[in-house]
Amino acid sequence: MKILVRNLARTTTENEVRELFSTHGTVTECDLVLDQATGLSKGFAFVEMPDEIEAETAVNALNSFLFANSKIRVKVANPE
Repeated sequence: MKILVRNLARTTTENEVRELFSTHGTVTECDLVLDQATGLSKGFAFVEMPDEIEAETAVNALNSFLFANSKIRVKVANPE
């Protein structure tokens, strides 16, 4: 399941996001979206978790969670 994580602190790293979601299950992919011009975080990421139950648990547990002084928003990403 692909998960959208928004409102991340600009200083948050991809590894930090991966570690946060790993506490709820297996993370197969984590992509922090970067600004091409500056190389800095745009404040959101996509996380891929293969187990649907673990992914739903992570979404429910982490939505509105205070992470690196930012209240993150987490939801299932829209299918492409």
